[in-house]
Amino acid sequence: MIKAIHFKNFKALRDTTLPLGRLTLLVGPNGSGKSTALQGVNFWKVSFRNTLSVGVDLATHPEISITVRWGGSNAGMRTIKSTKSLGQNFEVRHFDKRNHQIPPSPPADGLLAIAHGTRVYSLNATALASPVTMVPKIELRAEGHGLAGVLERLRDDAPERFEALNEELGRWLPEFDRVLFDTPEAGKKAIRLRTRQGQHAIPAADISQGTLLALAILTLAYLPDPPPIIGLEEPGRGIHPRLLRDVHDAMYRLAYPESVGERREPVQVVATTHSPYLLDLFRDHPEEIVIADKVEGNVRFTRLIDIPNYQDILADAALGEVWYSGALGGVPGDR
Repeated sequence: MIKAIHFKNFKALRDTTLPLGRLTLLVGPNGSGKSTALQGVNFWKVSFRNTLSVGVDLATHPEISITVRWGGSNAGMRTIKSTKSLGQNFEVRHFDKRNHQIPPSPPADGLLAIAHGTRVYSLNATALASPVTMVPKIELRAEGHGLAGVLERLRDDAPERFEALNEELGRWLPEFDRVLFDTPEAGKKAIRLRTRQGQHAIPAADISQGTLLALAILTLAYLPDPPPIIGLEEPGRGIHPRLLRDVHDAMYRLAYPESVGERREPVQVVATTHSPYLLDLFRDHPEEIVIADKVEGNVRFTRLIDIPNYQDILADAALGEVWYSGALGGVPGDR
């Protein structure tokens, strides 16, 4: 698990630290670095090309870096990815709990396995609906391509989970009762959803954006071997507010498997949102909310629980309403 990520001269993040827990909901205005921070969660795949912060002179600020501070069983260890040029060249260094640099071998291998396994998703309906070419160990890609293959693999490799997913699908979206599969051409797979009434198979291309996004999030929650770290950009986008509780619960299922009786390692989940309705659902866990603010050309990330007198500010009002008002920061023009 990642405890925190420090950014230096990386796009909008000139010199700032993002604190993280098992589940983190990141809120803030457009341009406040939320999407950039999600890129940092997937630091191993970050290219440093054209990432220098605007207004920073590389001659006087020679390093662009992302420093990952590990938690959990790796508490005290750090991984630094940095460059002194704007090209593709970079170096990755690992440090143990005594701040001694260690070679890329155990225990660094464990850190690299987490880094390589991290996935950040910015899902869109077109990609989710697309037929896929079946390949071994197919995965859901960043925009959602591959969903049909992932679901078919789940059906074949973990049929009990696939049935549980269908049952949950019917609760989320009562209009439908089952995921079906189609072969539009040789070697290709596509999904259909069967209507509860009439048992009609609706092609993915004819299914609403919100339904496809909900299905993708539900699928991630029911994978037997989910990525160790998952980033979700706007998981509530296009989804009806009544479904946001289910989206919230799916993220909790990933982050806290013990709460649903699952015996697997927790998934660290980092999500961004502009939705006051989704934010409301985190009121009882202020430690999971991080507010992004643009301050004097830099970005500041603050956990809600660290804002002085935040409980007095909230009082009995809805959390989303208080945030929307600007009383907690993290809204356009509040600074």
